[in-house]
Amino acid sequence: MKTLVVLTGPTAVGKTKLAIEIAQQLGVNIINADSRQVFRELRIGTASPSSEEMRLVHHDFVGTLALDDYYSASMFEQDVLKHLDSWFKTHDTALMSGGSMMYIDAVCNGIDDIPTIRDDIRQLMKDRLEKEGLEVLCNELSALDPEYYAIVDHKNPRRVIHALEICHQTGTTYTSFRVKQRPERPFHILKIGLNRPREELYERINKRVDKMMAQGLLEEARQLLPMRHLNALNTVGYKELFNYFDGVWSLEEAVERIKGNTRRYARKQLTWFKRDAEIHWYHPDEKEKILKIISI
Repeated sequence: MKTLVVLTGPTAVGKTKLAIEIAQQLGVNIINADSRQVFRELRIGTASPSSEEMRLVHHDFVGTLALDDYYSASMFEQDVLKHLDSWFKTHDTALMSGGSMMYIDAVCNGIDDIPTIRDDIRQLMKDRLEKEGLEVLCNELSALDPEYYAIVDHKNPRRVIHALEICHQTGTTYTSFRVKQRPERPFHILKIGLNRPREELYERINKRVDKMMAQGLLEEARQLLPMRHLNALNTVGYKELFNYFDGVWSLEEAVERIKGNTRRYARKQLTWFKRDAEIHWYHPDEKEKILKIISI
């Protein structure tokens, strides 16, 4: 049986190192499932695999796009399915590793076939949020798509606005585009989750941020400053340093904010992944146990 092994878990837990070791044992490549590592300009701040790590094991979907290229979880799903269709002709096992919840969900469970929003619609809704406020937009969503309004987080402007963008562009409801049934995949999916005790994970996050700064994250962010309006740069590690450049925070405070926001993101990832009963959880040091379950 063809099997896709999915290695996931919170940021800084140790996915890259273990994925490389497992890939070497299995004789496979690594399919990257990190929504920011696909952009070639975001190297340090996304903890992309180093040149040495890339030489040890080939990584697909790392540094393949320019920062201003449009990419989505739906596009990732189609690209990975196409890749796996070719890969499984000569291999029985594939390995996907990363922590982007929507990207992993898209490959494993399918994703809504939602159209790409036109730039004029996106700008219109952004302007309306600034001028009219979130409450007005929520009321409009209630009228246009009451079914989605009933379940959406009314305090999350991104979700509210996206639903309205769909309504305005297509003339129909956002609800009508949502997946109703999980698609069948022509391969087995084995999900492995990595986790550590919270204090251990937080210490690794703090040390990794310090390492990124030593590697040149500040200069990387400075070079990207002219493109700060791009969605890809609404990312922990960059947006905090942009505030430093703006004089909002000192460099020390910006770095502390990066650490705090990264810890917050890790908690968000764990909350998401813990809802998935199909994930088998391990400490990253339990490599032999993980290899054993993969070989069953």
